[in-house]
Amino acid sequence: MEGEGAAERAGCYRWGMPSYRVTMVIGALKPGVNPGAVLPLAAAAGRELVTVEASDLAVVAGEARITVRFTADELEIARQVGAHIVAVTDQSARVLRSAVTERVKNRWV
Repeated sequence: MEGEGAAERAGCYRWGMPSYRVTMVIGALKPGVNPGAVLPLAAAAGRELVTVEASDLAVVAGEARITVRFTADELEIARQVGAHIVAVTDQSARVLRSAVTERVKNRWV
C-alpha cells in the first residue's frame, strides 16, 4: 500500500509531521549585508511557508553552512520550501550549493 510505504519512509511519524532540512554552503556576502543578518533571513524565509524547527550556522571543512530545519507534509513540498529558502538567502549571500534532506528514523537522507 502506498500510504504504508510513505509512513515507513518517513519513519512512522505518529505524533507529528516529517522533518526536513535545507543545508546551504554560503559564499561571499552581497555588498552592504550584515553577516549576522543572513541566518535570521534564511529562517524567516522558511517561516513564511512552514514551521521552522531550528536554524544553525556552522563552519565545516572551511565552508560556512546554514541549515534550516522545518516540517512539511511531503517531500515535494519540502523541496519547494527549500528552494524558497535558498532563493531568499541568495539575495543576501551567494549560495554555492544546497540540498534538502529528510529525517528518516535517526538519519538525514
